[in-house]
Amino acid sequence: MNAVGLIVNIEKLRGDPEVGHLARHAVTLLTSRGVDVIVNQESAQTLGLSELGAPAAELAGRVEMLVVFGGDGTILNSARQAAPNGIPILGVNLGGFGFLAEVHDRAVDDALLRVLAGDYRVDERMMLLAQICRVKSTAAGAGEERIVRELLALNDVVVTKSGYARILRIRTDINDDHLATHLADGLIVATPTGSTAYSLSAGGPILHPDLDAIVLTPICAHTLNARAVVLSGNEAITIRVEPTGAPSVLTVDGQEGEPLEPEDIVRVARAPCRTRLVRLGRTGFYRLLRTKLSWGGER
Repeated sequence: MNAVGLIVNIEKLRGDPEVGHLARHAVTLLTSRGVDVIVNQESAQTLGLSELGAPAAELAGRVEMLVVFGGDGTILNSARQAAPNGIPILGVNLGGFGFLAEVHDRAVDDALLRVLAGDYRVDERMMLLAQICRVKSTAAGAGEERIVRELLALNDVVVTKSGYARILRIRTDINDDHLATHLADGLIVATPTGSTAYSLSAGGPILHPDLDAIVLTPICAHTLNARAVVLSGNEAITIRVEPTGAPSVLTVDGQEGEPLEPEDIVRVARAPCRTRLVRLGRTGFYRLLRTKLSWGGER
């Protein structure tokens, strides 16, 4: 491995001196073994390593692996940058939940040495591609549709109301079939990875991350018969927010967003790229669930 990128959560870096110590030590370990290191620019300046800095958006195009110091949110953000380039991510958990991270802060040295020795595997995760399509009426009266933005998601794509707006009327089609029209606060379209995130909080099922599937979960639907639906990963989902006077917004992974105009159409399908997570241990998914969700029982 010739080049490794470090992405360090800047807020955690500024708030905890130990984070800076871990990051600098990782740089020293890697460079001592002949590996070029590039650090996200803002963190590089804070660490006193400005000569190694580069914009975070450029890292995935210049390295063979990303080491991400942060929580799940930092890893989600990095995944959207790394996936199109096929770059694997080693997550170092500095947060509280850490569903996606592989190692905790003090195990970084051993983890990096194992990666450099090739002693690891890669866990591939399905992603979603969301397209916002804007319909513009022509002189003939027909609607002309164009894609105004595309967004990748590892966890979920969410259409929800903006601010304190009234509930939305959301029509959902699967391929060419109308599935449902809900009066609700929003709709979550989640991957198996995202099934343990916002979708779970909204009452959706937990899916094993190896599954090729998509979960649709209404948010606070104003009916007792609204239920989450599990779809094949091959399905194409079309979401329309019908006119109610309530503004809506699309967000991916709870981080990137785009306000929706009244006639916008949201199309969601499996993305052509996948997130690649570096795995070192043999901790199974069910043990992870039991631990992270505090289900108890024997270890």
